[in-house]
Amino acid sequence: MRIDKFLHQMNIGTRSQITQLIKKGVVTLNTHRVISGKTQVTPGQDLVKLGEREVAYQVHYYYLLNKPLGVISASTDRHQKTVMDLFNKSDYRSDLFPVGRLDKDTEGLVLITNDGDLAHKLLSPAHHVKKTYEATVTGKLSADTIEEFAKGITLKDGTQLQGAALQILNYNKLEDTTEVTIEIQEGKYHQIRRMFGAIGQRVVHLQRIKMGSLAIDVGLLPGNYRELSQAEVDDLMALTNA
Repeated sequence: MRIDKFLHQMNIGTRSQITQLIKKGVVTLNTHRVISGKTQVTPGQDLVKLGEREVAYQVHYYYLLNKPLGVISASTDRHQKTVMDLFNKSDYRSDLFPVGRLDKDTEGLVLITNDGDLAHKLLSPAHHVKKTYEATVTGKLSADTIEEFAKGITLKDGTQLQGAALQILNYNKLEDTTEVTIEIQEGKYHQIRRMFGAIGQRVVHLQRIKMGSLAIDVGLLPGNYRELSQAEVDDLMALTNA
């Protein structure tokens, strides 16, 4: 691989910016100064440095984002703010994308990556990857509601859903709302809102808190993100290869 392509893929700068860095003599390959962008480098074997900083080759990137309300789960959009608009310039890559979608009016965990194979497996029904949400819904729910969800809700359009694990956390008598957690394996359009709509209730607030083995950090505020640890990546890989 050409070293200018290597540096570009590692987000060091534009092609013209990298050319200027090479001209300034700040790029080295195995301790030797690089004088041409055509210099060949073997990723994973050669040592590339920008000044005193080592530039390690990385193919896939994984981030956990706490999506705020009002932001759409898309890579780009002409009219609305997307999850990728929340990224710092130093972390942004054009090949990054959100795995699956959260509605504009839903907040919480979104996995951002450029690993298409992992994304496909996480979203595939064959792997039964569970997603957990916290919700506030209208009305007072009961044990009958839990049983109904466990058996599988039938939506108003006749769609039969798989069983879902519903847990009732708290009932607010003053506001007549119930706080719950709900775990599903499917990912149909507006699924949770439609599930509660099918039993005559409305979702007031919805947040995804877990996807497979990946859980959102308590201190990660809406609009912020962090890179996944290698252990977290390994757990996701193990989950989808089971």
